[in-house]
Amino acid sequence: MSVANSSFVRNTMLAAEPPPATERGITAWVRRNLLATPKDVVLTVIAVVLLAWVLPKMIDWLFIQAVWTGTDRTFCATTVQGGIQPDGWSGACWAFVNAKFDQFIFGRYPLDERWRPTLVGILFVLLLVPMLIPSVPRKGLNAILLFAVLPVFSFFMLYGGFGLEIVETPLWGGLMVTLVLSFVGIAVSLPVGIVLALGRRSQMPVIRIICVAFIEIIRGIPLITVLFMASVMLPLFLPTGWTVDKLLRALIGVAIFASAYMAEVIRGGLQAIPKGQFEGADSLGLGYWQKMRLIIMPQAIKLVIPGIVNTFIGMFKDTSLVTIIGMFDLLGIVKLNFSDANWATAVTPITGLVFAGFVFWLFCFGMSRYSGFMERHLDTGHKR
Repeated sequence: MSVANSSFVRNTMLAAEPPPATERGITAWVRRNLLATPKDVVLTVIAVVLLAWVLPKMIDWLFIQAVWTGTDRTFCATTVQGGIQPDGWSGACWAFVNAKFDQFIFGRYPLDERWRPTLVGILFVLLLVPMLIPSVPRKGLNAILLFAVLPVFSFFMLYGGFGLEIVETPLWGGLMVTLVLSFVGIAVSLPVGIVLALGRRSQMPVIRIICVAFIEIIRGIPLITVLFMASVMLPLFLPTGWTVDKLLRALIGVAIFASAYMAEVIRGGLQAIPKGQFEGADSLGLGYWQKMRLIIMPQAIKLVIPGIVNTFIGMFKDTSLVTIIGMFDLLGIVKLNFSDANWATAVTPITGLVFAGFVFWLFCFGMSRYSGFMERHLDTGHKR
């Protein structure tokens, strides 16, 4: 007697079932991230208590009791509602920021010429945004326009050219100077840092010694010293009658300082590349610069994106040190306006500093978020 064998092969997969209700939604997120362990519970409770104590007072001072409009200090001397506070002063004096906003952005740049930095800012944004979006084509042309054409055009527009009135750099200030210093520092420090990092790893003793000496000397002194030397010491070595613009000195000082730190960040990425990558490139018959440009450097830069952005953020904030050489960036011009007798109140300084701090945070947070985006975009080891 024979028994017929039968088999069944499924040709369709079962539909995926939704996760349990306890594993999705806000409740699941809170349980997983805030209440997972007894330690997390204690820390969460402490954080909630601190926020409940701080946030209401902060919101009240920043927004509810704040003075938003006014023409002088008298508008910030009393509260909006409820008469005078015990200390005799109101909440935040945003009327001061509103009255001085143009100075905070442009410094002492002539009023009737401020369309020029505004135009430069618009062009900068129009060129920067496509550069930051990976899917936008023609990156090479975009980079040439952003890093080569725009700086030259901006110089003639801001300083004077094309028949425009000359505006001396001592009149520049505010956020405009902060962005100029930061952009030049970022644009110069990355390529110079790459060259210095490669020079430090060079097999040629002279090149290696020069790069090591440059990096260690610059990293061993604070930026304020570099700016002071560029402002005070440099003119002493120039021939009689020669001078160097203060803004140019600051640009050179910031770029040199950032390049030394960038070199060490890039060198860390180069050291993290496995030896097999170098050997594989050599086996293909690639020259030194081909090997670095096509194989090694793209991998090294991808590995150290957080360090690169961290250097950029630090440099952006350090631009406030140019105040010591007589230039007024955003923080400098805000502090300069504290001496205006028309706005001399107890809350004016803290309000101005809060405004400056928020602007710095906004730019730094933006760079940080973009860094995270690029890390995820370039992460070839995981699915996105």
